[in-house]
Amino acid sequence: MAIIITDECINCGACEPECPNNAIYEGGIEWAMEEGTTVTGDYTLETGASVSVSDKLEPVEDDYYYIVPDKCTECKGFHEEPQCAAVCPVDCCVPDPDREESEDVLLARQARLHA
Repeated sequence: MAIIITDECINCGACEPECPNNAIYEGGIEWAMEEGTTVTGDYTLETGASVSVSDKLEPVEDDYYYIVPDKCTECKGFHEEPQCAAVCPVDCCVPDPDREESEDVLLARQARLHA
């Protein structure tokens, strides 16, 4: 399952530089698939939408840091545990109960993002 940041976030920013996929953004900031990855061309999001990897997409959250689910691998392929959760001082980086994903799915995403 992907990690989410809850509304208990204090906007400290400790999580953002720890993400190996550049999946964490400050609230209100647009994001793109190419940022922090090696993907090129078009990319099909989990919603089924196809986007150019350079397209700036709408923020997932406006008020506090957020994680882009299409880029989150729970640090699989990089670390033993999600680094955002490891450094969060208020424990607001938690598994998303609405997005259960196997280790195989997460590792496949990691391989796709960093081919």
